Amino acid sequence: MLSDFPPRQLCCAVPAPAARSVLMTPESDFAAPLPTGALPTILLAPMEGLLDHMLRDTLTQVGGVDRCVSEFIRITDQLLPRRVFTRIVPELRTGSRTRAGVPVRPQLLGSDPACLADNAARLAELHPAGIDLNFGCPAKTVNRHRGGAVLLDEPTLVHDIVSAVRRAVPAAIPVSAKMRLGNEDRSRMLECASAVERAGASELVIHARTKRDGYKPPAYWDQIAVVRQAVRVPVVANGEVWTVADARRCLAESGCDSLMLGRGMVANPGLALALRAELTGTSAPALSWADLLVLMADFFLQVRAKVAARHQAGRLKQWLHYLRRHYPEAEEAYQRVRVINAADELSRQMFGDAIADELTARLVLIKAQMSPASPTAASAAHLPGGDPTSLIEPNAAPDEALTLTA
Repeated sequence: MLSDFPPRQLCCAVPAPAARSVLMTPESDFAAPLPTGALPTILLAPMEGLLDHMLRDTLTQVGGVDRCVSEFIRITDQLLPRRVFTRIVPELRTGSRTRAGVPVRPQLLGSDPACLADNAARLAELHPAGIDLNFGCPAKTVNRHRGGAVLLDEPTLVHDIVSAVRRAVPAAIPVSAKMRLGNEDRSRMLECASAVERAGASELVIHARTKRDGYKPPAYWDQIAVVRQAVRVPVVANGEVWTVADARRCLAESGCDSLMLGRGMVANPGLALALRAELTGTSAPALSWADLLVLMADFFLQVRAKVAARHQAGRLKQWLHYLRRHYPEAEEAYQRVRVINAADELSRQMFGDAIADELTARLVLIKAQMSPASPTAASAAHLPGGDPTSLIEPNAAPDEALTLTA
């Protein structure tokens, strides 16, 4: 059972775990430490329905991540109110940073250059740490509505979108893009990458599979190297990086000095730190199961404050499902709780009665803080994009619209 949390420490940084050497895995071909200057920039990927503001807040507490990209904000034919941006990216209320101080770059998705530009200009008023554009989402629903990876069949439109957004926001706000190797095939890969560069993007993240490939292994990291040779804009490698050895091979095959981690970080929250340790030939603190339970309890407190009751247990079990890949304890816990749908019962099974009671007590305080009559809630109306029910420690208001989509 997890030991009792110190008072008021549940929503604070995780206690430092005991140090453990990070050993080279047998399959790694790159045993020599790299010089400090060669350390990669590590980005945390967006994952619709999974890696949202609550989970990225939790994962960035572990360390090793330099920047996050939010899950996409869908732009159609309307100018969105500020509260939509702050609902999806509540870090906009705190300097566009997570509690750990990691910058978060909101991501927009759409196909209308003018409407994207107008919304980007409104988003810029909230002082984001940059704006990212989505040309990589493979979801059928998104693609049917002409969004995401399907746009890679139209390099001219890709250029027009990036160019319009770049012109619409102040020069000090970086504009980046994320794409796949293509839609159905790679035939327009270089055209699209060139379009992004010519339009003025400052960075290009490439997921090393086409939309047709989906998430099926392998990822074609060598194709990222082909793009790197064709453009001068910085390129970030992404796709199928689950371990330190995967990361080393991805960096070597792509030639990139920046890496975006997604499912690998969800399955192993210590992955970014372990990668940095191996690249410098040092040791990294191991994230033990006990340490991870502290993070999971903090995450579940946020979920219970912000997510509709019928989806709360599912969010924790969804993360637990990914953790099974790295933690044997997660497999045992998942089998024990997989049929539990009541949030309080799940909390007791995962964390024990004492911690469950503490979570419940803190949830009551948070709910009181959310009340429109609360002085704390009233002060939220004065924040950028604020409303009377949106100020909750650590980030934002409950979001009944947040549901599982993955």
